[in-house]
Amino acid sequence: MKKQILSASILSADFAHLANEVNAVLQCGIDYIHFDVMDHHFVPNLTFGAGICSALRNAGITAPIDVHLMVDDPDVYIEPFAKAGASLITFHPETVTNVEAVVDKIRAHQMGAGLVFNPDKLVRVNEILARKLQMILLMSVFPGFGGQPFMPEVLEKARQVRQWMNQHQLHAYLAIDGGIKVDNIAAAAQAGCDYFVIGSGLFSANHYQERVADFRRQLR
Repeated sequence: MKKQILSASILSADFAHLANEVNAVLQCGIDYIHFDVMDHHFVPNLTFGAGICSALRNAGITAPIDVHLMVDDPDVYIEPFAKAGASLITFHPETVTNVEAVVDKIRAHQMGAGLVFNPDKLVRVNEILARKLQMILLMSVFPGFGGQPFMPEVLEKARQVRQWMNQHQLHAYLAIDGGIKVDNIAAAAQAGCDYFVIGSGLFSANHYQERVADFRRQLR
């Protein structure tokens, strides 16, 4: 059984002290660091690019970094993030004309590849492509801004995707991102998710150690 992964979304962190924030949550048991990369076109917000990834690597951060591209042209971000030290890149399939070619390019740059599906998008992936993926990421909010409330209707989608993945013996992570809090992470896990992106649900805490422990208790 794969370990259940907690990934901290730095969109909710204190950017004035970002390296310290990242080190703090990693020391408290967070597994991955999550980047929400937005271009103000695909979503109505503008965030950060590969330079922040390089900065964290230069600051000594060695934990895996997963990059969620919410952009119109994900292809142009692949090489910069590879050079910056990213571990995994996910993108929205509707933003490209050839999904498999983009997946192959990510993998050719020695990173894991994944696909992201908004709450109103069906998960349609052929089995050949699915076997190349390290992650299928379900959004439980519409992307663009942190701090949005969790959409519980996404849980049924997660159950259906997990059933399909089990039927085809797919070993990718089934991730969920958006409004994940201590009071709903167990429901997401019961629906079949094993990778949880947490933003404000983590960084709003006064004590990261206690909050991470609360999340882990809910996953037992």
